[in-house]
Amino acid sequence: MRWAYITVAAALVAVTLIFAVQNLQSVTVSFLSFRISALLAFLIAVIYLLGMVTGGGAWALIRWAVEGSKKAGSPR
Repeated sequence: MRWAYITVAAALVAVTLIFAVQNLQSVTVSFLSFRISALLAFLIAVIYLLGMVTGGGAWALIRWAVEGSKKAGSPR
């Protein structure tokens, strides 16, 4: 089973590298008065990482709220 995980991880790394090589053009992203120009693959990676951080934080907050409500509802 370990080799299956290694194979899947190697395939994901290969796909990611191919994606990065094929998206080397520079793009400009504008939001309100902010502008940033960077490689498309870099921007996608940064946005993905930000999504992981914020999604993980939101999931932790929801889990904390559910666990807190279970404790508050149970008699002592």
